[in-house]
Amino acid sequence: MQEDFLHYIWKHKAFNTNNLKTTKGEVVKVSQLGLHNLNAGPDFFNATLAINNQLWAGNVEIHIKSSDWYVHNHQVDAAYDNVILHVVWEHDTEIFRKNNTEIPTLELKLYVNQDLQNNYQKLMQSKSWINCEKDFSDCDDFLLNNWLERLYIERLEKKAETIDLYLKQSNNNWEAVLFKMLLKNFGLKINGDPFLSLANSIDFSVIRKLQNDVLDLEALFFGQSAMLTADVEDSYFINLKARYKFLKQKFKLNNQGVLQMQFFRLRPPNFPTIRLSQFANLYVLEQQLFSKVIHLKTKAEFYEVFKNGPSSFWTDRYTFSKKSSKVSKKNLTKSFIDLLIINTIIPLKFSYAKSLGKSIDSEVFNLIKELKIENNTVVSKFLELKQVEKSALSSQALLQLKQNYCDANKCLQCAVGNSLIVKK
Repeated sequence: MQEDFLHYIWKHKAFNTNNLKTTKGEVVKVSQLGLHNLNAGPDFFNATLAINNQLWAGNVEIHIKSSDWYVHNHQVDAAYDNVILHVVWEHDTEIFRKNNTEIPTLELKLYVNQDLQNNYQKLMQSKSWINCEKDFSDCDDFLLNNWLERLYIERLEKKAETIDLYLKQSNNNWEAVLFKMLLKNFGLKINGDPFLSLANSIDFSVIRKLQNDVLDLEALFFGQSAMLTADVEDSYFINLKARYKFLKQKFKLNNQGVLQMQFFRLRPPNFPTIRLSQFANLYVLEQQLFSKVIHLKTKAEFYEVFKNGPSSFWTDRYTFSKKSSKVSKKNLTKSFIDLLIINTIIPLKFSYAKSLGKSIDSEVFNLIKELKIENNTVVSKFLELKQVEKSALSSQALLQLKQNYCDANKCLQCAVGNSLIVKK
């Protein structure tokens, strides 16, 4: 038994409210259960109830055992002086306030259906990939779809917190925030942090001043990433190296905080050399990128904006020092642009609308549902258990579900877990 389960029972009134009595035999009639408090202090605020026809208004505290009141030292804490009812699973001792007045106790296990207890115990004692793995397929489709939409918005809200931090760091410069987020996500999982550290090493005002010359931007990105230190006998490389030396002095650049770029375990199209050149070209071609992406609505429009490739030097190369046997344009693929839309564009659109006091739920849902469901181990495992709508909304929501509910054993806060606990 866990205290969270008792909170759930009380909050949802999942117990028989007829003939409630305290451990002393006093009749209890609950009018208001109170507001669930997730911070320090009593568990439920502003409850109203009658004990032997005497009306009470105050707080409710919940424990597994009555003696937990003393284990937590509530008897000396003034914050608990207004507790009017102590709700416990098992009553093992009388409890008193700081002024030595006794607090009525309700032993909840006497009023909870056995099926509810069994379902909860079965769920929480599971050793499967997720607690409800054997029963996930039984979840009602309508309930699951609504829950996935809520989870997706919850995921956007979490990303909005990071965007708010970036905004604060950039003095509310949305273009600078887009630059930082976009560069991070150009690095994908392996180079995400190194690319973010690169973005953090460059004031966006420098980008603005260099946006008319792709070689200057490439020199800036490669130089700050410490990729121009080798001796390569090539005019392109030598030019970049000279330009970076000039830019470093002119803008007083410092790259000590830039993390090392990774090539290991990457397919060549994802090498940081290719991605940084593509990124530099994007910012030369799109001088006002933020204004554009905020107004675009469909994936086709984004495919058109982000279809660029790297500089011509990279058509037959993936590194500075070695030519490739194949010649290709290496433009950004639609699947890569999808990831940019999912991880950068939509969160930014969501946060921007929120900052203006507007709601763009329909626009967000329409765009995310245009994108294919992501292919990863978490999503694949869920799809083995139950089929869902094949869009990126589902994959993002399932990631949120696994990371923030399943892995944290928060079945009581999950719509799927709730439905399984209360089933007959």
